[in-house]
Amino acid sequence: MSPYKGKSVLVTGASAGLGEEFALQLAKLGATHLVLTARRADRLEDLGGRLMSDYPDLRVETISTDLSDASVVTGIIEELNSRQFFPDILINNAGFGDLGTFETSDPATVETMLNLNVVALTRLTRWALPRMLENKKGWICNVGSTAGLIPLPTFAVYAATKAYVNSFSEAIRIELHGSGVHVTALCPGPVETEFGQVASRENSKRKFAPPAFLCVPKADVVRQTLQAMARDQGRIIPGILVRIPMLLAESTPRWFLRFFFNRMSGDFRKERAKAS
Repeated sequence: MSPYKGKSVLVTGASAGLGEEFALQLAKLGATHLVLTARRADRLEDLGGRLMSDYPDLRVETISTDLSDASVVTGIIEELNSRQFFPDILINNAGFGDLGTFETSDPATVETMLNLNVVALTRLTRWALPRMLENKKGWICNVGSTAGLIPLPTFAVYAATKAYVNSFSEAIRIELHGSGVHVTALCPGPVETEFGQVASRENSKRKFAPPAFLCVPKADVVRQTLQAMARDQGRIIPGILVRIPMLLAESTPRWFLRFFFNRMSGDFRKERAKAS
């Protein structure tokens, strides 16, 4: 029997990509109440309609909102409290990246990324956790990234936010050991989602285009993650071709990583020299 049968779920960033796939697969596995949040109302409503059509007994609520705004996060928490909705499963998926050197980044974009990738995730976890502890059961999946396993030039802020997510998840997992509440950090590599389009800056030659053989289908990422959550696995890096090199990179001495990136990532230095 699916451990997710009859459970209530909150999924952030649910209008596309991994968030949409989590909603689809959890519904198939027997979840009975989904609350889905994202910025794009039309996509959320379409997803909600499809889910309720396929699963007539499933209750789906959609909240179109921007979690990078602190006041909005406060409002959502107050609204969910008023509805007496406390999820058995929290999927903190909302987030985005920004590809390019830090010196050329847009300060507003950086602040938005920090608010969404770090602050909103932390606040929602803090809100959901007490009721899970009271019930002595719950699942929290925080979507980190393999980018958070190592310092990543031209993804400096994004990688740092995901390093926070990875570390935060590991730490609270230890705090919650034996409580019945399970925490899993999902650390995907390249996935077939809209991430690259969003991360790539307009009018920039630098585009996020990883080799196709490293890209893992989003359905496989979510399926492996839900299996890992059911086994109370602390971290999942989907895809063997991603997992092995990233585990090796994570254990590589920092001095060697600096040496490697200094030799392999010189294009932005050339751009800086040309601009000056």
